[in-house]
Amino acid sequence: MMSQASLLLAVFMAVSMIGCDTTTGEASLGHSARGPEAELEQTGSPTLQNTEGTFDDVEVGRLPAGWKVEANHPKGRPADWSVQKDATAPSGGQVLALEINDYNRGTFNICWTNQSSFQDGIVEVKVKAREGSVDQGGGPIWRVQDKDNYYIARWNPLEDNFRVYYVKESKRVQLGSATAELPADQWHTITIHHHGNQILAYLNGEKQLELSDSTFPGAGGVGIWTKADAASSFDDFEIKDK
Repeated sequence: MMSQASLLLAVFMAVSMIGCDTTTGEASLGHSARGPEAELEQTGSPTLQNTEGTFDDVEVGRLPAGWKVEANHPKGRPADWSVQKDATAPSGGQVLALEINDYNRGTFNICWTNQSSFQDGIVEVKVKAREGSVDQGGGPIWRVQDKDNYYIARWNPLEDNFRVYYVKESKRVQLGSATAELPADQWHTITIHHHGNQILAYLNGEKQLELSDSTFPGAGGVGIWTKADAASSFDDFEIKDK
């Protein structure tokens, strides 16, 4: 018959094995027990900060808190970005708008923030192309490392196309292009799903491009982009971890 001390030792050993990997002896912390947030902690990946931006709580004439204006290949005075009133805005009555002072044909105008960390999930924005004789339209940038390194998706009604690029060390490389014959001066929605090295690009809810790229595998900031003399407005800027 097992002694009381032996019985207690057997019970203790059995309890100790619960929650351990039977092959390694290490604590088993499964996905179902800890959830995705704990997995992010374990892998060291940054947590996405969900953001929904209608720009309606920003003072007219100013930028959203934490956003900054920069450019690739700038020439002359910088583009003027600010929140403005717009009766056509999809949400509320204010938008983030760009007005051009001077421009260079090869200038990429960006307004972005690194206070939201995006790696995998959804980036979405509505864009209206108001003016531009050299270029029009624009779109979101994401996984922004700095002003010279990021992903960009843009719609251009002058060219009737929708494209995804990466910009690395200020040089733009096209990843994909699709025909997009849409009316200018109307609001259109650009949506990007980026997971790992897989990119799905949508325009007005319809998938236009399916791409693979590993240029910027890590997290980065997010923002808005236009080129040359494109004067555009943006609203309903969102990032989601779906």
